[in-house]
Amino acid sequence: MLQASFSKEQLSASLPIMDDLKMQLPQGEMQLLDRVVSLSDQGGLYGRGEVVAEFDIHPDLWFFKCHFPGDPIMPGCLGIDALWQTMGVFLASKGHVGKCRALGVSDVKFCGEILPTVEKVRFHVHIKRIIKRGMTLALADGFVYADGEEIYSARNLKAALI
Repeated sequence: MLQASFSKEQLSASLPIMDDLKMQLPQGEMQLLDRVVSLSDQGGLYGRGEVVAEFDIHPDLWFFKCHFPGDPIMPGCLGIDALWQTMGVFLASKGHVGKCRALGVSDVKFCGEILPTVEKVRFHVHIKRIIKRGMTLALADGFVYADGEEIYSARNLKAALI
């Protein structure tokens, strides 16, 4: 049975999330997950699993200072990276081992922004398929929500443990 949630401390690369299993996520300012609130190896759009993670927004986050001065928004690529990070959590929680790497995405749509006034961003990943051939590859669709409103969609996200 999968652990259903993880705290920010458990998502740290220096702490095990389950027994001896360690998660390797970006650290410091590039760790875009504050917590995983739901994880299941069933359900989701394809019946193969889903993960919901969250990130708390604060007006003093590093990217608001440089993207863009006078018009601060979180870069869209960081939201996509957070979806890949969420996929890595799913793979590790299933017992797969290796270093998580983003391998691609086929279709991304941005229909909103993450501004300093947003309180919480939610990343929802729906697993489509897991393939094991020398590495463990996950294929998924993901959605990003700002305070409950869908603002990005990403189809055919690919992440692998190598």
